[in-house]
Amino acid sequence: MRVRKLISQVAAFDTTVLILGESGTGKEGVARELHRLSPRATGPFVPVNCAAIPSELMESELFGHERGAFSGAVALRRGRFELADGGTLFLDEVSEMSPQLQAKLLRVLQERTYERVGSGELRSADVRIIAATNRDLDQEVAAGRFRGDLYFRLNVFPIELAPLRERREDLPLLIETLNEALSLRGHGAVSFSAPAIAALAGYRWPGNVRELENLLERLAILSPGAHLGTGDLPDRFAGNRPSHTGAAPLANGPDPAAFVMPTGGVHLRDLVQRFEDELIAQAMDRAEGVIAEAARLLGIGRTTLVEKLRRREQSAA
Repeated sequence: MRVRKLISQVAAFDTTVLILGESGTGKEGVARELHRLSPRATGPFVPVNCAAIPSELMESELFGHERGAFSGAVALRRGRFELADGGTLFLDEVSEMSPQLQAKLLRVLQERTYERVGSGELRSADVRIIAATNRDLDQEVAAGRFRGDLYFRLNVFPIELAPLRERREDLPLLIETLNEALSLRGHGAVSFSAPAIAALAGYRWPGNVRELENLLERLAILSPGAHLGTGDLPDRFAGNRPSHTGAAPLANGPDPAAFVMPTGGVHLRDLVQRFEDELIAQAMDRAEGVIAEAARLLGIGRTTLVEKLRRREQSAA
């Protein structure tokens, strides 16, 4: 909800947006939504993975080149800036750009013009630029690997995506949304028992939403339309499976096996929310109201805790 609000606030403007988050958190999805809601929606959306293109080819890839500009340039080539004219250029993993190319990108952001390789003709850059990175650019700037002036030009309107391990309460809705997408592609979407959902929630999700999406697709292929229990999950979830014979407790946390399911069942989302609210209240008490310390005790980011506190205040009102 926080991210959607930020998208709706900035989409109508040509403001440069910097999307921050770990790999697999959905940065390109946010960029596409920004484009879809913008006045440039009828124009092209052109993504560039800066980490996947060799540095010696990146300038030509972005700005194009004239025939004969270098060995192998047998024909004129239009670059991504030209292909994105009137639309949006998405620079994914922008932190992987070489220092030389960072300087050229800074010039485009400042002057809104560029030159093809091998040409002295200035061309207009009528594009909205959205950049993304999974690195901490403050640290990259401090280490001299990323230009500070370029960082400030890109970081006009930052949108930070929390890793899935910090928003596990989103799992049921994410599973529902991803299942809908799988169904549209002809897969028999799967559902999960409450213990299976608890096992999924206990996993750290290093691959974030992308890992969840891949898991659901695999299960939909192996067991189309099935209602799955903990035994149907891959082995990496074994440490999170509740067990009546004594499952290992979560690190620094309670043992899920200690909870006894009522005969009539539970409303999982409400139960998780109440448990989360209680832990947040205890963490804030122990931290004497210092949000950064409470976030550390909870193992989540400060901005994530701020949003959770704001949501609790709104619910109370």
